[in-house]
Amino acid sequence: MAYLYTPWLLLTQILLQVAKYEAEVPAIIVFGDSSVDSGNNNRISTPLKSNFKPYGRDFAGGQPTGRFSNGRVPPDFISEAFGLKPSVPAYLDPKYGISDFATGVCFASAGTGYDTATSDVLNVIPLWKEVEYYKEYQNKLRAYLGEAKAKKILTEALYLISLGTNDFLENYYTIPTRQMEFTVQQYEDFLIGLSENFIREIYSLGVRKISLTGLPPMGCLPLERARNFMANHDCVQEHNNVAVEFNGKLSNMVAKLNQGLPGLRILFTDKIYQLFYQIIKRPSSYGFDVTEVACCATGTFEMSYLCNENNPYTCKDANKYVFWDAFHPTDKTNKILAASLIGILRETFK
Repeated sequence: MAYLYTPWLLLTQILLQVAKYEAEVPAIIVFGDSSVDSGNNNRISTPLKSNFKPYGRDFAGGQPTGRFSNGRVPPDFISEAFGLKPSVPAYLDPKYGISDFATGVCFASAGTGYDTATSDVLNVIPLWKEVEYYKEYQNKLRAYLGEAKAKKILTEALYLISLGTNDFLENYYTIPTRQMEFTVQQYEDFLIGLSENFIREIYSLGVRKISLTGLPPMGCLPLERARNFMANHDCVQEHNNVAVEFNGKLSNMVAKLNQGLPGLRILFTDKIYQLFYQIIKRPSSYGFDVTEVACCATGTFEMSYLCNENNPYTCKDANKYVFWDAFHPTDKTNKILAASLIGILRETFK
């Protein structure tokens, strides 16, 4: 498909061109994991944090925010493109209040997943708790704006959901418990059930416009490649195959819910896997030099506290790298991935 080879500069220009002075949706509301967390883990007791340098060094002001990136994460770029703030604030960040959250809020927590057992691994916010925070937010919004205005925002808002990678890489393939209970295909089905229940629950709370992101080519993350000694540190194909299989099941689930729940519109963004894989396999086509390892530290296994400003190996220019740390994309990669979605998001939810 031609769009997979679109130069990154063109994608960036598209992202800038579609930004409007008048917001196209009243708010961007985010559920998920570290791919979209804008700093909620800063406020909880977990070893999985990124509120220190060099994280955030290319964010506005050059300060760490709790985003697992050198800059912004995809919801930030999407928010800006839809005419809202250039960054989506974390719900637990004390610098912000309901007046800020009225146009966008993030409930995501790095390290979480559909499976509550996944959030237990590193003591992060489970998905059910993200929903509880959302209910609390709804009540605050009603008190702030009144019932009618709050309802309009909550119904017309665009909800971004990104989950699942940690369920496999942090939980299933690392902790033996789930492997003893499920084959990998059975675990996929188990997660699909949890995902469906989650969407049905937020639908019952008034959510109607959802962009659901599936799994990335998780076998190509630098951490996975570093472990893949037997294949000369190539991508772990087994894990990529699971991602493709799981995404197919997610797509079927989305089709069922779109048909069965009146007024619900879910966009399943399966093109993200394809684009991300092409970036990894053809980095020069998107303006990158390095894809096998990350920018931070040695780029093989470091993230969170192992990715710190005292490590002398961190690269000078993150724009040359697809990955910022061993698990997460750079600001530039996030921008390209977000830009690829703007048009279809606008068309789906206009």
